[in-house]
Amino acid sequence: MNRIKSHVKKGDDVIVLTGNHRGATGKVLHVLARKNQVLIEGVRMIKRHQRKTQDDQGGIIQREGPIHNSNVKIVEKPDKKADKKAEKKAEKAAAKKEKPKTPKAKKPKAEKAEKA
Repeated sequence: MNRIKSHVKKGDDVIVLTGNHRGATGKVLHVLARKNQVLIEGVRMIKRHQRKTQDDQGGIIQREGPIHNSNVKIVEKPDKKADKKAEKKAEKAAAKKEKPKTPKAKKPKAEKAEKA
């Protein structure tokens, strides 16, 4: 049995790229690998009519509907390390700009001896 790969995993923060729910963001609750679909928290809420059972009372239940993998993109959280590196780089650049450049003293050129 081959494992079906997906670019999103349970717990990832994603954004919906296309469709009626474009721009919506949320956390991946479940990945349906065989169908290439994901369930995203609070996105594509559907109403399901549930029959009464011994355990449940039944009625109309709201839950998340599946969205295809290709319509979803992972939202990257900014790394603290990357931020610190960018800050240090900006500080060095600012210090370099503030530092006045001193002109180098020019050496007098030796005149060429004329040949007679």
